[in-house]
Amino acid sequence: MGISLHSRALRAVVLACGLAWLLPVADGRAASLLSPAAAVMIRKSIEPFGQPTAFLAQGALRDKWLGVQRRIDDEMVQLAICEGDREGCVSPEALKLLAIVDTAKARDGRARLGEVNRAINLAIKPASDLALYGQIDVWSSPLATLARGAGDCEDYAIAKLVALRLAGVAQEDLRIVIMHDTLSGEDHAVTAARLDGHWLTLDNRRMAMVEDGDVRNVRPTFMIDQYGVNKYSDAPIVAAVALQSVAQAD
Repeated sequence: MGISLHSRALRAVVLACGLAWLLPVADGRAASLLSPAAAVMIRKSIEPFGQPTAFLAQGALRDKWLGVQRRIDDEMVQLAICEGDREGCVSPEALKLLAIVDTAKARDGRARLGEVNRAINLAIKPASDLALYGQIDVWSSPLATLARGAGDCEDYAIAKLVALRLAGVAQEDLRIVIMHDTLSGEDHAVTAARLDGHWLTLDNRRMAMVEDGDVRNVRPTFMIDQYGVNKYSDAPIVAAVALQSVAQAD
């Protein structure tokens, strides 16, 4: 039934693409990914799935994202060096990402988004963190993911986010959304990009981009934008069939 913030023991949540969060029982002293501490600065805005969000000022999910951001900053230096001297670039993965960005830049609008979605989906093979690292939950930066050629859904989403930025899409039009699948009981991460006022989801499980309003049987739980991590506030389930399944489970 989605992510619970009650004081009872929290079950491990395993994402459909391999992202897993195995966490201790939450208590009043420590935050976790599923109990992300105080959510402040609640703001109602036009976000993917049209739901209000609360900014997370602290918590393990925020800390994990900050760690990824630091690695992305380091990789941006490598990308800038390779952009200026491709023949002298010593990073095959940087050249691969720059080639994806070059092709995307040659397109406009929806075609640019679709090119990044398709290219990243083809460049990375789906694999769980447990298989890749022997650990449950590892978030990888784009060049690290491309170097392995494998990753799980949040690795795809992070790589697409960075590729779209490099291709000229404004940061305010990009998000990473974590959602709960109400039919399978699993969680999944996608990139969301705003085009002409509409949010399109870029999913590693499909080549076609689907508008957020057409995604069914999911509950959005967390959203990452240029300012940090946000939690969806009491987001309803998308699709009546999912609502019925939850009512039956209760």
